[in-house]
Order: sequence, then structure tokens, then C-alpha cells
Amino acid sequence: MATTIQRRTQRYVMALGAAAFILGAGLVVSGRDLGGDLLTVAALVAVNALAERSGVWVRPTTQMTIALLPTLFAAVLFGPLAAGLVNAASMLGDPDLFARSDPDRAPRLKLASYASSRFITGAFAGLVAQALFGVTTSQFGGLLVASLAACLVAEILDMLFAAITARIRGRSIKGIIRTVSPLLLTSIPFYAPTVAVLALAYTEVSPWTAPLFFIPALAAQRLFAMYQQQRQLAEDLKRANLSFAEALVATLEKSDQYTAGHSKAVAIYARDIAERMGLSSDIQERAYLCGLVHDIGKVGLPPSLLLKDGPLNLEERRLMQEHPAIGESILNKVDLYADVALIVRHHHERVDGEGYPDKLHGDEIPSLSRIIAVADAYNAMTSNRSYREAMPTRVARLRL
Repeated sequence: MATTIQRRTQRYVMALGAAAFILGAGLVVSGRDLGGDLLTVAALVAVNALAERSGVWVRPTTQMTIALLPTLFAAVLFGPLAAGLVNAASMLGDPDLFARSDPDRAPRLKLASYASSRFITGAFAGLVAQALFGVTTSQFGGLLVASLAACLVAEILDMLFAAITARIRGRSIKGIIRTVSPLLLTSIPFYAPTVAVLALAYTEVSPWTAPLFFIPALAAQRLFAMYQQQRQLAEDLKRANLSFAEALVATLEKSDQYTAGHSKAVAIYARDIAERMGLSSDIQERAYLCGLVHDIGKVGLPPSLLLKDGPLNLEERRLMQEHPAIGESILNKVDLYADVALIVRHHHERVDGEGYPDKLHGDEIPSLSRIIAVADAYNAMTSNRSYREAMPTRVARLRL
């Protein structure tokens, strides 16, 4: 049984389709045609379909393409019918159109909805452009005014249809407006002059000037989309690595109630220290990761040493001091953690050269290792241990 939202959506799509059909029929009856250049209109249809195919997602529900450029170009040069068809044809490039049927999605309904709304948008942009083309005596001035007006109308209608669709589906209209408004404000100053120049070159120089722009524009959009996909993949991989590291460290600490959560706390302290120092967000993230795995080398130490109830003797302390080097050897086996391995190796060095394992002095110690050392020491002093109670934070700060 269809839900209330599904019924509202179906009625909305039917109304949109009827409005688009009536508008198109009215344009044909009134003598509007495709502007006489069917080959160029067909090429603009193909460009819009390709643009939609490789769009750039700025939000999970919002995609950005160059599809408005061919639509405005058609609106200014060929009129409302051509602009409406070119804008509606962008939906031919929608990946959902040819995807396998999904019970939770309705690609055909989406096609009908967006194709209808885009036809209406393109047609009205074309009507406004044609009406304002002759307001100036200069040909370029007329093209510029027509392009500006068509772009403004198209963007406003796009935002209106997006808001109505969001309302019908129970989504936030404010969220749509916040996302679309900056795009509207930045696109008009860019699109309108570009379309005016392209239209002038098309009419005064050669029709072949259009492909010289649209082909590179499509290529640039595709390259940017690929770049965005690579960035998203890198972010997903980074999150996966971090989640794995958190799970591994939590498992290692699970057997000891006194150190459980120690690495996570050190990671948070390290990130906060890096932030207070004004370091970049990338370094802050690296500080968190280094803090998370700083004690990973303890996996190579005997359990009896780690779980000893009381202070360590001299021999046990020497054995415990091997854990930074063990941690480095473990992390060095992961290509992405090569720099982290070095930080972990030196997180027990001291500025006076009395630390371990390499007795580095002062600035010889990596800055992140010094940050981890402070975070590690502070958390250790303010946490309960089997051989002592936690220190007050004031005492721990004085010791630091």
C-alpha cells in the first residue's frame, strides 16, 4: 500500500507532467520551433546528458553540473521550446535511469518529475530571454541582458521546484535553500557573461565556437568529479584505518582495567594540544592517530609484565622500555603509518636527553612525539594504577 508521501509524490509528478505538456503544446501552437538549427540543438541535448552523467555531488541530495550553460545557450539563441527540451534532456544522463530496479527507489518517477520541472524551467528561461533580447541597441548588450534574465529565472525556478519536492518528501526546505542559495548567487555572474560571449561567437564567428567551449567544460567537470571521488575514497580509507586502529587498541587494553581507555584518552589529549598550538587540521588528525597507537608495542611484551600488581624492578623497567621500538617495527609494516612509526618510537624521549630508546635531546625529538609524551604522562598521572591512586590534576600539571 502506498504511503502518504508516495501518494503526494505521484500527484505532484502528474501535475508537473501535465503542466509541462500544456506549456509545450502552447509553445508549438503559438508557432515556436527549435530555432532552425536542429543539429546544434541535438548537440546541446547530448552535452546536457553527459553533464548530468558526471555531475559533482555537493550534498547527498544535491548535484552540481554545467547543464545550465547549454540550456541558457539554447534559451538565448533558439527560444523556449529548444531550451525546455535541452534542459529536460539532461535527465537522459541520470545514472538511476538505467539502474536495476530497486524497491526503495523509483527512477522512472524521478525521471518524469525532473524532466517535467526542467522543461518548464528551460521554457520560461527561453521566453524571458527572447522577450528581453531587443532591449538594447547593442547586440552583445542584448545577449547579456537576455542571458542574465534567463539565468535568474532558471535558478529561481530550480530552487522553487527543489523546495516543493523537499516539502512533499518531508525534508527541510531551509536546508535546500541554504545549499542552493550560494550556488545561485555565484552562478549568475559566471553563467550569464559566458553564455553571452558564446552566443555572440556562435552568431558572428562560427557555430564551431560552441564545441570549442562545451567539450573542455565537460572534460573539466569530469576531471573535478573524479578528483572528488578520489578525495572521498581517501577519506573513507582514512576513516577505515582509524576505526581499525581504535578497535585493535581497545582489544589490546581490554584485559587490563587500569589501562583500558588510556590510548583513546592520550589520542584526544594529543589532538587537543595540537589544536591549542595552532597546528593544521591534518597534523591534529595525525596527533590523534599517533596517540591512539603509541603503546601498540606493548603487544610484544610478556603479559606478566603488563599485568604486574606493583612497581616494576630495574630489569622489568628495561624490558618495558623496549615497547616504543617494538611499536615502530610493527607500524613500519604498514605503508600509511611510516611517519607514525617514527613518532611512536620517540614518544618516551626527554628534552634533557635522558629518555629512551635513543636519548634524543630537545628539538631532535619530533614535535608530535613531544606532544604524545605530555599527553601520555598527564593521563598516566591522573589515572588509577594498581600500585597508586590517581593524582589530582593540579599536582599532575605541576609535575609536567
